[in-house]
Amino acid sequence: MSVASAGMTDEQRKAVITAYFKAFDNGGVGSDGTPAIDYFAEDAVFFFPKWGLARGKSEIARLFDDLGGTIRSITHHLWSVNWILTGTELLAAEGTTHGEHRDGPWRAGDPEWAAGRWCTVYEVRDFLVHRAFVYLDPDYAGKDTARYPWL
Repeated sequence: MSVASAGMTDEQRKAVITAYFKAFDNGGVGSDGTPAIDYFAEDAVFFFPKWGLARGKSEIARLFDDLGGTIRSITHHLWSVNWILTGTELLAAEGTTHGEHRDGPWRAGDPEWAAGRWCTVYEVRDFLVHRAFVYLDPDYAGKDTARYPWL
C-alpha cells in the first residue's frame, strides 16, 4: 500500500477502513495481497474489549493473532455500515457482522441481544490507521449468559 503525506478526504478515510475490513474478513490479507496489519501506522494504538490497548504494530499484530485464533470466519456487513464523518482525521463506523467463533456461530440480531453489533472510532491520516477503538461484545457465541438475569 502506498503512503502519501497529504490531506485526506472523508471518502479516502472510509476507503482505507473498508479495505482493512475486507482484508480482515479474508483471513488477514486483502485481495491485492496487503496484510490487514499494513493498514496501521507503526505507532498506532488499537483497543479491543477484553484484550486491552495494543500500542504499535507489533502489539496490534499480537492482538490480531490472539483474536484470529478464536474466530474461524467473519464477515463485516459493509453494505450497511453507518459512517460518522467529521471532516477531520476522526471517523466512526457502526455496523454488524456474522461468522463462526471457536465456541459457535453468531449473526447480528440472532438473538437480538447477542454479538454481531459493533462501533469503532478511527483516526486515519496519511492513508494509515493511527488509532482504532473497538466497542462490541466479544462473547461472539453468546455463552456468557449466567451473569445476566435478563437473558
